[in-house]
Amino acid sequence: MKTRTLIQAAVVAALVAAPALSFAQDQSNAPKTRAEVRQELIQLEQAGYNPATANDSTYPSDIQAAESRVTQQEGMAQAQLPTADTTGYGGASMGTMQSGQPAPHLAPAQSTYFGN
Repeated sequence: MKTRTLIQAAVVAALVAAPALSFAQDQSNAPKTRAEVRQELIQLEQAGYNPATANDSTYPSDIQAAESRVTQQEGMAQAQLPTADTTGYGGASMGTMQSGQPAPHLAPAQSTYFGN
């Protein structure tokens, strides 16, 4: 009887864990869409690559040169972007704070025990 319960528990555990282990794809490994491929081709053409004039003898070097120019342009564009503070401690405070004086301690007009 105990082995049957153990087997049932193992099956239930496997069924519960299966969805977590069978995730279809990660976004970093996802195939590119047509729009992304088209954008890359436009970037390569702007970097000087012309697929209409490419021939078999110069094809690898032409496309690699255009890809390196695109990579350099993207690197320069990334270098010009402002960098975010990633230290995890929050931003620097730009203002100042003034602390006021403590509230004066005023004696009550009548004693707490007045009338008792």
